[in-house]
Amino acid sequence: MKYRPLGQSGIKVSEISFGTWAIGGSWGQTNDNESLRALDRAMDEGVNFFDTADVYGDGKSERLLAKATKGKEDRIHIATKFCRAGDIHDPATYSDASVRRWCEDSLKRLNRDAIDLYQIHCPPLAILKEGSIFGVLDRLQAEGKIRAYGVSVESAEEGLFCLEQPGVQALQIIFNLFRQKPLAELLPKAQEREAGILVRLPLASGLLTGKFSGETKFEAEDHRSFNRDGQQFNVGETFAGLPFGKGVELARELAWIAEGRESMTRAALRWILDQPGITCAIPGFKNVGQVEDNLAAQDVPPFNDEEQSRLRTFYEEKVHGHIRGSY
Repeated sequence: MKYRPLGQSGIKVSEISFGTWAIGGSWGQTNDNESLRALDRAMDEGVNFFDTADVYGDGKSERLLAKATKGKEDRIHIATKFCRAGDIHDPATYSDASVRRWCEDSLKRLNRDAIDLYQIHCPPLAILKEGSIFGVLDRLQAEGKIRAYGVSVESAEEGLFCLEQPGVQALQIIFNLFRQKPLAELLPKAQEREAGILVRLPLASGLLTGKFSGETKFEAEDHRSFNRDGQQFNVGETFAGLPFGKGVELARELAWIAEGRESMTRAALRWILDQPGITCAIPGFKNVGQVEDNLAAQDVPPFNDEEQSRLRTFYEEKVHGHIRGSY
């Protein structure tokens, strides 16, 4: 396992880490015992960083992480998020009292004294520009409740604004072969600023595994069913903002990336790790097999310059115009 610095936080994290949305809820049925086995397998392989949020299964993911990392708190780092348990448009959600309450609740569920990385969970740009939330986080950091803080963003505009805030150590962004816009400005700016970049949806909600067809069905409680067109939250969080049918079609055109790299999953993750400025990819998982498949991306060949150019052209000519949601 290779490790990369998380901004200027002093923390080094595994370049492939894991997100825990899927084991908490909104991705279909889960099995807690299998989730715990998968977490154990990831840690056995050197994964030392997991991303979660207070709303993933109403705290379920945080509780699972507490159980899985008991006795390993000094070497397994956790990032969690806040604000979406309230009204994200209401300034009161970001008051000192509210944020402290979110923070204390997460600390209890995680069974920890401090949160390694505390992230604002996709807030509106207007809230970020108002600015008082950063002062709240500065105070929590000074008190030792959090080691570092960052922002999970929906758009490049939001990310660039956050990089102007001196206390922000990391951004969590949507970035994959179907969402390449961060390459133009956001990633170079983050490198210049020495900020960490966590990549969520690296497989575009599974599209980039190449396993779906136009007839693929998802369970009713899976966001790939109920948020396919942004009915519940930003459409960009589901299939990277692509209409499902178009995403399946485009994934077929990318099947060549698996040549010499064993699978599309591993190739898609390898492409992310190859990009300058990336701290880690945080794919989701529901079982041991998915953890092992994702981790194998470290061992497949990187993309050469010709392949990188081909993928950039593919994105610009065939993908970009179909993306919906904040971008």
